[in-house]
Amino acid sequence: MKLFRPSRLTLAAVLLAAVAGAGSLGAADDANLPAIRPDSGTAAAPSSNVELDRLRALLASQQKQLEALQKVLDQQQKLLEQAAEPVSPQQSLRPGLGTVASIAPVIPVPTPVVAALPVISPAAKTSATGRNNPCEAAPDMNSVPPYLRFGSTCIIPIGFMDLTGVWRDKNTGTGIASSYAGVPYNNVTAGKLSEFRFSPQNSRLGFRADGDWKGTHFIGYNEIDFLGTSGTNNLGVTNGAFVPRIRLFWAEVRKGKWEFLGGQSWSLLTPNRRGLSPLPGDLFYSMVADANYMAGLTWSRQPGARVVYHASKTVTAGLSLENPNQYMGGSAGLSATAVTLPAATALSTLGGTQVDNATNVMNTPNLVPDIIAKIAFDPGTRFHFEAGGLARTFRIWDSATNTYSTKEGAGVLVGANVEVARNFRLITTNFWSDGGGRYLFGQAPDFIVRANGSVSPIHAGGTVDGFEAAFDKWLLYAYYGALYIERNTALDANGTTNIGYGYVNSSNSDNKAIQELTFGYNHTVWKDPRYGAINLLGQYEWLTRDPWAVLPGAPKAAHDSAVFMGFRYTLPGTMPNF
Repeated sequence: MKLFRPSRLTLAAVLLAAVAGAGSLGAADDANLPAIRPDSGTAAAPSSNVELDRLRALLASQQKQLEALQKVLDQQQKLLEQAAEPVSPQQSLRPGLGTVASIAPVIPVPTPVVAALPVISPAAKTSATGRNNPCEAAPDMNSVPPYLRFGSTCIIPIGFMDLTGVWRDKNTGTGIASSYAGVPYNNVTAGKLSEFRFSPQNSRLGFRADGDWKGTHFIGYNEIDFLGTSGTNNLGVTNGAFVPRIRLFWAEVRKGKWEFLGGQSWSLLTPNRRGLSPLPGDLFYSMVADANYMAGLTWSRQPGARVVYHASKTVTAGLSLENPNQYMGGSAGLSATAVTLPAATALSTLGGTQVDNATNVMNTPNLVPDIIAKIAFDPGTRFHFEAGGLARTFRIWDSATNTYSTKEGAGVLVGANVEVARNFRLITTNFWSDGGGRYLFGQAPDFIVRANGSVSPIHAGGTVDGFEAAFDKWLLYAYYGALYIERNTALDANGTTNIGYGYVNSSNSDNKAIQELTFGYNHTVWKDPRYGAINLLGQYEWLTRDPWAVLPGAPKAAHDSAVFMGFRYTLPGTMPNF
């Protein structure tokens, strides 16, 4: 709800109205008071001391009424100021719709309730359909937090300016984002050296636009960061020319119980904190400072289209068609590991042409979009449960035999977010798939190719479990994340050479399991509804990865410790209540 803060002029007007009202209450008595003589401009003297006492008593009564009214207005002003809090790591200003600025998502906390006093607000203009659009209301310079007007649309600049410092005991060479599947072993140079760096790349900028047209609500959302790829040496030598990249760019239309979304958004497979909202504050991708979030987390940001149906206040169902990508790489492209293909010429060249081999190419031929369905149960603000499914189709062409190989992939997601005590939440999200490795941050390949040219999906799954707790100006969290990748092997056409993933004597990049334990905090140093907020962030992260094959004398696992420290200024602003 858009709040209106009474100005001094408004308070004065209210007080004058109260005086007039108080005067009317004593109108019957005033009839007996001496009148003003027009010819002289002076009042006739009271006929008796009784009348003078009555006049004094009336003035004293009016004074008490004015003082009481002033106290009520002062109390209301304080309550309005307390209710108008900026977006912070402790609360969401609009439960059910999520935060506007895409900082790390927040623990849902109910909006403070204003006491039962009359709220003074300017009247909104009424559209042709009779619905109120707050973006068409008379401008209110005292609105807290502020938003911009563009026609009949409300626009909020969103994001934050961030400086992150990270120290690792291994030189992963990945900047402020962790390479879970590419942690170096101790027997290589990178495993002997630590690293430290500062970076502003995790800063985010964008906008959100809201409007209401003939009873249809629409949202436009854009967000960028500066973690784009650049090959020039001025990143670290001269001027830190970090490259912007699109994170989110989508539009959503809501009419009654239906929502329609198109553009680049968080995948519907990404865990939600409530409902099936695409807004960052309604999603769970952890509270960590790490730009790659958590090992074992199911997520993607990609183009697609979705439809969501609100069956009731408790049940929400959604279906999305999202960008497909046949993926045989690993490590999210960070160390370019991939499954071993057959030696036959027609099949050995599939990587980078028909299948993405961790080179992040966009020319892979995909038969149909990935299909994701999801349902959420939210009986209250303290409980969220969700279940979802993934359907994929893989297809390759063997030019040597002039045959296709088509195979279906599938996955299942189950998760919950429960407030077991005030501002203390337990979180779990779990995913298991047959060919869904790319949705585990690309840490697992989708499939292998057998010697006969057939596709065989790889089983892979992940989990993230932990808690989040908020008190005063602090938010604390701790999570455990893990993913498991099953081996899928075959023999090449010669009958002796191993191919696939995780076979005997395979590369130590063919990971069996990756685990992460992390904890940290987000501390609000200062905040103001008109000026934004300043936060300090801290995180400790411990990672381990275990390969399927360990050569004689080689390390059995790779370990990495990392410490993140962050300083962040978040822009103010939230949308009005439609």
